[in-house]
Parts: sequence; structure tokens; C-alpha cells
Amino acid sequence: MSEPAASGHPASARIDRWLFAVRLFKSRSLAAQAVSGGRVHVNGARVKPAHEVRPGDRVSFARGTVQFECAVAGVPQRRGPAAAAARCYEETPASAARGAEFATRMKLAAGLTPRPRQRPDKHDRRLLRRLRGRI
Repeated sequence: MSEPAASGHPASARIDRWLFAVRLFKSRSLAAQAVSGGRVHVNGARVKPAHEVRPGDRVSFARGTVQFECAVAGVPQRRGPAAAAARCYEETPASAARGAEFATRMKLAAGLTPRPRQRPDKHDRRLLRRLRGRI
């Protein structure tokens, strides 16, 4: 890790640690797997998990089917509360628009999905698990 800046925060951090610290991934190993798999790009280039990110860098990756893009605003010392983590990056307006559009499509799809009149019983739940490939 690099020397701390005047504010007490480090000037740079590994991309996998940064993604985990700002709560964009649930674990550091998941972040490292995404970076190693080529799904995370810094300033438009594919990087390795040890790549250093600094404030001003642009990070992009796929969140499910939606492309997420943000600018690094800060590098936290550790994984802290979600409010502090959200201040460490700024999502681009195009990325926010894609996320909002995806959310409205999912709400519309959920509204059009037929709902059963009653809760499924044990037999029906087993059939649903089998249908979804969870057995």
C-alpha cells in the first residue's frame, strides 16, 4: 500500500481491495475473481487484481446484465459503513440511467408475472426448486 496522503487516507490501493472496501463486491475474493476474469476495466484497460487505483481513475464492470461505470473519488483505509463507501466513488450519469431503466423494466416484468392464488405447499415447492435447478 502506498504512503498515506495528508488527509490520512492512502493515495492508492489495489483494485480488488478498493472494490471490496467501497462495497461494490461482497468479498475481496469475488472482487479478485471478477478482475482476474477480465470483467473489470480501469481507464478502459483490462487489469490484474494488484493494479493500483487512484482518485480520478475510471472503473467499469458488469453488474449482472447492466454495465456499471464510476470515477474513483477516494481510497478508504478499510471497509467501513455504506455511507462512507458511497463517497469514495461517483457513478457516471449514463451508468445511473442504465440502472434506473433496468429497475423499471424489472418492476414491469414483476407486475406482469402471474401470481398463484395461494402459497405453494411442500410438493409444489419441491417442483419449483427442481424447475429452477436448485435440487
